[in-house]
Amino acid sequence: MPVHYIYLIVAVAAETIGTTALQASQQFSRLMPSLIVLVAYGFSFYMLGLTLKVMPVGIVYAIWSGLGIVLIAVIGLVVFGQKLDLPAVLGMAMILAGILVIHLFSGSSGH
Repeated sequence: MPVHYIYLIVAVAAETIGTTALQASQQFSRLMPSLIVLVAYGFSFYMLGLTLKVMPVGIVYAIWSGLGIVLIAVIGLVVFGQKLDLPAVLGMAMILAGILVIHLFSGSSGH
């Protein structure tokens, strides 16, 4: 796997951690989750920047945000007990399908 994809996966993971901590921070009223938000987002953007040295911004952002949406929805369901209805699940399935189309068929994705 090319190193820029590893950077992108790490960026998605860090963003997901940051967003989960954002929910846990209770509107920045809890110190530790609030600090995790700042560090995780900062690290995520750094890793995203490394990815952008090789891949175009539109492709990187589509993958980063799409995977982040799906992962956060799953964490919301499992950790926070938030519900997903059928249209939400179908919409996220289409996001994942779009990411696969980009990765498998686009010459712009830098692989």
